[in-house]
Amino acid sequence: MENIVLEGKLVQVLPLQEGVSTRGAWKKQDFVIETTEQYPKKVCISCWNEKADELGNYQPNDLMKVAVNIESREYNSRWYTDIKAWRIEGGTSSGGQTPPTAETSSKEDVVGMSFSDEDDELPF
Repeated sequence: MENIVLEGKLVQVLPLQEGVSTRGAWKKQDFVIETTEQYPKKVCISCWNEKADELGNYQPNDLMKVAVNIESREYNSRWYTDIKAWRIEGGTSSGGQTPPTAETSSKEDVVGMSFSDEDDELPF
C-alpha cells in the first residue's frame, strides 16, 4: 500500500487511554481532523505511545499533515478498521482562516482549460 497522508485541521483530541500489557505500558490517543478538500470530511485517527506524547504539541484549529496506515481486522464476523498515525507534521494555527476551496485555488487546475473570471463561456 502506498503512503497515505491526510491534511486537515485538528478538530478534537479525545481522552488519553493507558494500560499495561505483557509488552509493558502503553498509551493510545485518538484525535479528529477535518480535511481541507472541497467537501471536507472528519477522520478519527489513533496514535500510540510516543506519537500520543507528540500530539500534545497541537491545539484545536492547528493545521496538520498526518501519515497513516489503514488496516482492517475481523472479530466475531464483524470488521473493524484502524487508522494509525506514524508521522505528524504541521502545527501552524489557521487563525480562523478557511481552508482553500475550489474558488480560491488556482484558476489553471485543468490542463488546457482557463477558469478566468473574464471568460463567461463554458469550456466545451
